[in-house]
Amino acid sequence: MRVNQGAFSFLPDLDDRQIAAQVDYCLRQGWAVSIEFTDDPHPRNTYWEMWGMPMFDLRDPVGIMQEIKACRAAHPDVYLRVNGFDATRGWETIRLSFLVQRPIDEPGFRLDRLEVQGRTIRYALQAYGADRPVGRRYQAEQTARSER
Repeated sequence: MRVNQGAFSFLPDLDDRQIAAQVDYCLRQGWAVSIEFTDDPHPRNTYWEMWGMPMFDLRDPVGIMQEIKACRAAHPDVYLRVNGFDATRGWETIRLSFLVQRPIDEPGFRLDRLEVQGRTIRYALQAYGADRPVGRRYQAEQTARSER
């Protein structure tokens, strides 16, 4: 199961040339670019860990691609996304967000059904990886696979 969040998430993964083109687009729009990572891609987890500070002053996609590369090296087993933040008065929001890295194995989510008072049924979405400790949610599968 592939996590589908942000722009382009239903397409095949972007390569570095395509990522650089999207970063260049953000910069041409005057947006600040930031990089975030997480090992908990739950749809309601909107606050991912930030890699450095948003790059408000950077105007060259090469510098941002170097930061993406550094983040990938530091966090090879997590989700990474790039955000284009529009600081224009009246907008002041993320205008573009897309994944640039996924773990090799994406275990997906399960839907827990809870029956409560009367005939009321509630559902909860749980990531399979969330059963493991933070920082180790996707490493077990990758380690086992690399030993084969």
